[in-house]
Amino acid sequence: MTTNMDWLIEADIERMQAAMESGKLRAVELVKFYLDRIDKYDEKLNSILEINPDALAIAEALDDERQLHGSRGPLHGIPILLKDNIDTHDNMHTSAGSIALANSYAAEDSFVAAKLRAAGAILLGKANMTEWANFMSSTMWSGYSSRGGLVLNPYGPGEVFVGGSSAGSGASIAANLAAAAIGTETSGSIICPASQNSIVGIKPTIGLVSRTGIIPIAHSQDSAGPMTRTVRDTAILLGAMTGVDLRDPATASSEEHAHSDYTQFLDADYLQNARIGVPRCYIRDLDPDRLEIFEAAIEVLKRKGATIIDPVDIPCEHTAWGPNIMRYEFKKGLNDYLARLDDSVPVRSLQDVIHYNDVHAEIALKYGQDVLIWAEETVGDLSEPEYWESLALNKEMASDQGIDRVLKEHQLDALMLLAFEDGVDLAAKVGYPVITVPGGYAIDGITAEGGYNTKGPQGITFIGTAYSEPTLLKIAYGYEQATLHRVPPQLDALIHG
Repeated sequence: MTTNMDWLIEADIERMQAAMESGKLRAVELVKFYLDRIDKYDEKLNSILEINPDALAIAEALDDERQLHGSRGPLHGIPILLKDNIDTHDNMHTSAGSIALANSYAAEDSFVAAKLRAAGAILLGKANMTEWANFMSSTMWSGYSSRGGLVLNPYGPGEVFVGGSSAGSGASIAANLAAAAIGTETSGSIICPASQNSIVGIKPTIGLVSRTGIIPIAHSQDSAGPMTRTVRDTAILLGAMTGVDLRDPATASSEEHAHSDYTQFLDADYLQNARIGVPRCYIRDLDPDRLEIFEAAIEVLKRKGATIIDPVDIPCEHTAWGPNIMRYEFKKGLNDYLARLDDSVPVRSLQDVIHYNDVHAEIALKYGQDVLIWAEETVGDLSEPEYWESLALNKEMASDQGIDRVLKEHQLDALMLLAFEDGVDLAAKVGYPVITVPGGYAIDGITAEGGYNTKGPQGITFIGTAYSEPTLLKIAYGYEQATLHRVPPQLDALIHG
């Protein structure tokens, strides 16, 4: 067993697993290592809502299992954090950051949590998040929840933007408070915080990862996905999360496309054959620092042999998108989720949530709830013609007049951009995969929501067509290995500053 644990700070899952296989490290030690770091650093970052009280006992059982029967695979004994909208049937709550659900225990694991447990992962805790996945208030700061307060970015707490609603997942992994985390995304909520926290994040194709047991915004756009420090770790996590779920019909389409091992696609030499398009329409307003990072990424890809088509035009780039999909699907999905909760939970519908927040306004409504009220105004059964018209427009424009059109026209493997830009939302509207990889650090940047600044870590982002995760992983891995941009934050300076 090891005594000096400093090597673990930036260790990847493969190295941790090798140490446990050789007997130099035990899962119990690994959990204690992360618990110590959480105790030391997270008071400053506020990235974790609660710790699994059974984590050490689970780790000990997995250590015994390894000794008696061998390892289950690459995630055996690896501590993972889950965003607080992902159900776990244990002694942790699932609240989507809301005090209305602060005492809610899930009756069963989400499909994702069950798959991770089966793979031998230790569910270490729940990560803080923007309340209701940032579908509560038009003025709410990213990373804020009434249950957990505001998540801060370890690269500059209170100064550097922390990213979208999976903020706790992003900040915690950037700060090495767990081996990896699972976030969720409707539009940008994995990719943005991964970018802003100098980690890797992937939002999979809708249908590749089950949505069962995840508090929703919009079922046509929602997906869980890994948030890690390396592309290899993302590939490991993704393979453990896939599978057909009879309770989620969308996963039926993944049966012929899913893989249990995505590490087989980590081929850095693939860049020599890659064709990547640059949709300048989505980066025309970049400030100088971020534009410099983006242009440098293009040069790296070219040096590695990739063919860059720059620019490419997207027919739908001037389309006026509306928010109707999320508005209508949120009420229906949330009502369905809440209706299944235990009778002890004080809210069973969106209307109940709004009323609960009004009654507890002093702690529940720091930023109001205009978005919740706006969603409640819908019928709640997806019967409105406006919803179906918007859904049809999204699919036609984002695929036939958008991503698929330009990929086919130029015979491209992927499009590239920065994580903040509208192309990520274009992919979300049609349910296509997106991956982001650390691309550098901007000294200055433009002001973003909540008074934050877009300076700090920046991710280079690649978008593909449905079920193109293998290709995206090849490209992302090639870029990562050519640059190795990730540098961990200086946490000791933060707590002593």
